[in-house]
Amino acid sequence: MTTVMAGATMSLDGYIADTTHGGFEHLFQWYGSGDVETPTANPEMTFRTSAASARHLRDLNARTGALVVGRRLFDMTGGWGGRHPMDVPVVVVTHHVPDGWPRESDSFVFVTDGIESAVDRAKAIAGDKHVGVNGGTIAAQVLRAGLLDEVHVDLVPVLLGDGIPLFADLGIAPVSLEGPVRVVEGVGVTHLAYRVRRAV
Repeated sequence: MTTVMAGATMSLDGYIADTTHGGFEHLFQWYGSGDVETPTANPEMTFRTSAASARHLRDLNARTGALVVGRRLFDMTGGWGGRHPMDVPVVVVTHHVPDGWPRESDSFVFVTDGIESAVDRAKAIAGDKHVGVNGGTIAAQVLRAGLLDEVHVDLVPVLLGDGIPLFADLGIAPVSLEGPVRVVEGVGVTHLAYRVRRAV
């Protein structure tokens, strides 16, 4: 059965970006905190992390078959230059297909009829692998729809003081999580995974 997991790098005070959608120079330092290289689908982007974080990234990449993201993240990254660094298909939730992009390709699938359809499409693409959900707004939508199985957090020792939480405006809190089901201690980051407890 396909696992749907939301993941983000987060500050110790709970933010995935500052109020101007930045702060990434603090949040993503761990991607360059070591000497073990992890290449990506982007030839210009190679992570250099601790050995523990490199193993974590390789394992996550091997288990992930598709991603679901929102249109804002897609636009912010410029569509990752045509291919996501994880080298998996990305399902983009949007109101309309952006100009110059086909509705469906090997790299991107644009879904205009809601989050449930997007997750269903990503599961079909992923097959027996997992579906990753990126972006706080989309993660909250997937959780509210009862479709999220796990929450993954790359917790970094920085305090942003204010910003955007992973599950902003959730509207169904509190939500109980089980675990952690995985803890990996890297350099400048602790990788955590929790299972979403289903309501009975």
